[in-house]
Order: sequence, then C-alpha cells, then structure tokens
Amino acid sequence: MTRPQSEALPKAITIVCISDTHELHREVDMPNGDILIHAGDFTMFSKSPAAIHDFNEWLAELPHQHKIVIPGNHEFFLEAEPSKRRLISDATVLINESIEVMGLKIWGSPITVSAGGAFGMSSSVDRKKLYSQIPDDVDILITHGPPRGILDCSPGAVDHAGCPELSNVVTRLGPKLHIFGHIHGAHGIVSTERTLFVNAALLGLDGDLSASAIVIRVPLI
Repeated sequence: MTRPQSEALPKAITIVCISDTHELHREVDMPNGDILIHAGDFTMFSKSPAAIHDFNEWLAELPHQHKIVIPGNHEFFLEAEPSKRRLISDATVLINESIEVMGLKIWGSPITVSAGGAFGMSSSVDRKKLYSQIPDDVDILITHGPPRGILDCSPGAVDHAGCPELSNVVTRLGPKLHIFGHIHGAHGIVSTERTLFVNAALLGLDGDLSASAIVIRVPLI
C-alpha cells in the first residue's frame, strides 16, 4: 500500500542537543527540531525540588515532538530513588536503556568515571560490563561522560577526563551520533568516518551559560 503524501516520512531528522544546563534551562535559546536530547546535569546537585519541577514544566513548554533526558553526576535524586523518574514526566528518561524514536535506535547512560558524583562508576571492569549492553545496531548513543580523547578536556587542562572503555565500544559499534556533556568548556563537534561526536555542555568554566544548543540533521536512508 502506498503511504499518503501527507504521511510521508521525513528525509532527515533534526536533533537538538544540550547538556549541563544546571538550572539555567530557561536562559537557553532553544531551536526547534524533531528530537530534543539533554545529556545530563540539569540540576545543581539535586538540591532544589522547585528547580526539578520547573525543569519538567519547561520541557512541557517546548515544541519538540520527542524529548529524551539522561541524568548526570548532579542528579542524585534519580540515582537514590529511581521511582522519582515520574518527576520528569514530560520527557523519556534513559538510565542504561534503549528506546526507538522515529526509526532511530537510541541508548542512554548517566555513567561517568568520576567517583563521588551521582552515577559514578570508577571500576573499569564494571564500565566495560555495562557498555557491553549497548545494542550492536545503536544509531544514537547518549552518555553524560565523554569517551576518552574526544572533547573531554577543558581549555587549559592537561589530563583527558573521558572513559577509555566507552571510547573502545564507540569505536567498535560506530553509532551515527554520540552525544555527551560533563566537561564544561569542551563544547563542540568532532567527526570521524563513522561517528559524529557532540559535547553539548552549555555551562562555561565561569558558571554561566557560554555555548548554544547544537543542532544535528540525521539523514534517513
């Protein structure tokens, strides 16, 4: 059966990428798109219930058809009590799990290599085991922390803060898009032959928003 022209699938999907807004979400100039992805750290250490509520209300006000959020190392309220996902009712919250949106297979994780923050996993063995759960056919990978060596170093810093195990699995799987944040000041895009990497962290080193949302067009074959 021929699909009516009004129901034709788009030739490309517009994805709006943000991360590390740290309660400054209402100051972000949000472009429109099909899918909004927030790669974590929308609170300041989960200290303000009012800010969490406001973040959810803000999500509801946005026009994007699909909204996906993963926690970051500041979202203790989601680590301690997974049932509190209901507080983010106007987006899909991914915690080490998958979803399919508009034909794209997406997997999201809040894990970082840092101990002490929410969802920290300092054991390389545990991280390798976790990342082995990522489906082989994943199209879009969302993690709060970056892979080792890619947009994982703030200006002036010497050491790379990314995860080697994550880097290995991304190299092996080659998703179309890998979106992350966590490292303030490393906002930007890097492309390899197989994967477009996006550090969508908006907060600058001075504690104010210093970058804009990144908009990606993903062609559909």
